[in-house]
Amino acid sequence: MDGVEPSPVITRTLAEVGPRLKRLRTGRRMTLAELSEATGISKSTLSRLESGQRRPSLELLLPIAQAHRVPLDELVGAPEVGDPRVRLTPQRVHGNVVVPLTRQPGPQQAFKMVIPADRNTPDPRTHEGYEWLYVLAGRLRLVLADHDLILNSGEVAEFDTRLPHWFGSTGEGPVEILSLFGPQGERMHVRARPRDHAGTG
Repeated sequence: MDGVEPSPVITRTLAEVGPRLKRLRTGRRMTLAELSEATGISKSTLSRLESGQRRPSLELLLPIAQAHRVPLDELVGAPEVGDPRVRLTPQRVHGNVVVPLTRQPGPQQAFKMVIPADRNTPDPRTHEGYEWLYVLAGRLRLVLADHDLILNSGEVAEFDTRLPHWFGSTGEGPVEILSLFGPQGERMHVRARPRDHAGTG
């Protein structure tokens, strides 16, 4: 389609090909003469390509990619098109099935968790951070300091994890939840001291 102006993205991508070709060649300590001999492209054409005076084409870029033993998209700088599907890998942690939902490291982490029916004995612990829980299915028992709560599907709880806390099944069946950890929420758990041994205050 003659007369159609290329998009700004294409124009910018093509403008970056020349400097990328030169960086690749000089990084491999290769002269224009050596690259010309390897590709069959004249030194003047290669020089104009690197300076941006010659528009890159497949006929020119393919031999250069082969000479450098790199994929063509490395010369063009095309954005990577990956598989958009997110493949989640379940893990078993303390008897629970845990599916990390956050793909990048950072302070905020999200998990889907399936808690089996037999995880129903409270064992309060503490750790730094803040936690948000959403019950997807089943009935969740949450013990938080002096509170002993039952959360049904669709209910939410959030709390400071420095308070002694525990959550699990009511014993009636498994529970599915979404869990979000706030800053430092990923730190190792420390058992809360039992109230009758904690002393005064």
